[in-house]
Amino acid sequence: MNLFNLCVFGKMVEETEGSWGVVLIYLLTAVVVRGAVSVSLGASGAIFGLFAVSVLTRLSWDPRKLLEGLILGNFVVRQVLQEAQAQAAGGLSIGGLQVGHIAHLGGALAGVLLVWLLSKIPDPDAK
Repeated sequence: MNLFNLCVFGKMVEETEGSWGVVLIYLLTAVVVRGAVSVSLGASGAIFGLFAVSVLTRLSWDPRKLLEGLILGNFVVRQVLQEAQAQAAGGLSIGGLQVGHIAHLGGALAGVLLVWLLSKIPDPDAK
């Protein structure tokens, strides 16, 4: 599932941030998650970071992008709420391994923070 989400949401982020943007966002959201959680295995946190970035970069006054952002946002919000509910219920264990709900939530939060921080950098092309 992570590979599918990486292909779909990675492509969406690539459209707005470029190839290197996808790589950097993926790595930064994974590193933030790994630093905030004691043990986190897998790429799920970084995927949730891509979820958040793909939605937030589409919020604009362009009707097409806004519609994409609303549709994607609905999916992402549902995923984040499911993760929060699962964590609040004590987590989920699959095959004896604990699912990293905190890593998922941390990745989404890292994506939001990354977009917010980057929005604070002045655009050199803007006049």
